[in-house]
Amino acid sequence: MILPPIFGAIQTVKDGLETRYLVSFLGLAAVGMGSWCFHMTLQYEMQLLDELPMIYSCCVFVYCLYECFKNRNSYNYALLILLILFSLIVTTVYLRLKEPVFHQVMYGLLVSFLVLRSVYIVTWVYPWLRGLAYTSLGLFLLGFLLWNVDNIFCSTWREVRQNVPPVVGAVTQFHAWWHILTGLGSYLHILFSLYTRTLYLKYRPKVKFMFGMWPVIMVENPKRL
Repeated sequence: MILPPIFGAIQTVKDGLETRYLVSFLGLAAVGMGSWCFHMTLQYEMQLLDELPMIYSCCVFVYCLYECFKNRNSYNYALLILLILFSLIVTTVYLRLKEPVFHQVMYGLLVSFLVLRSVYIVTWVYPWLRGLAYTSLGLFLLGFLLWNVDNIFCSTWREVRQNVPPVVGAVTQFHAWWHILTGLGSYLHILFSLYTRTLYLKYRPKVKFMFGMWPVIMVENPKRL
């Protein structure tokens, strides 16, 4: 997931929206670039370039979603400092331990905060956004499920793929589906967060499809509102 968030970042700049959403889109693009570099090289340094930006970008997602009902261009410095400290601690511990489970638990913790906040928003504030929120969550959880299936039954799946047509073997690469589904789910989450924010600020957001494929949020220029 590299090009769609870059398009989202460009649209965010065009619409004059808050920098936090520009950082969200670029953060997701950074995860995509890091993942691409890691799977092209399988080097440890590139693995860090894949995994650590997942923590950093998710911290940005948390900040955006928990600050979506504040005045325009307001800043919650306490939350900013807390998330920065969290990122630094996770980075330091992970570099020392080199334990993937630690990274997965910390990432899961951040995602759980996003899920709780999203459920609150679509239950009590903007219930008509349930489709977008739950689609984002559903894609992410499906990707997570397939990734775990691939990890647990890796040896079995390899044997199965050797006895099926190449096309079937390709589409049952569940690790690849993990990247596709979680990347798409994360992208839709940013749209959900941005739509919530622009609704609160009364910018009259609209969903448009770039090249007939990728949805982006477009609003009237906030500077004129």
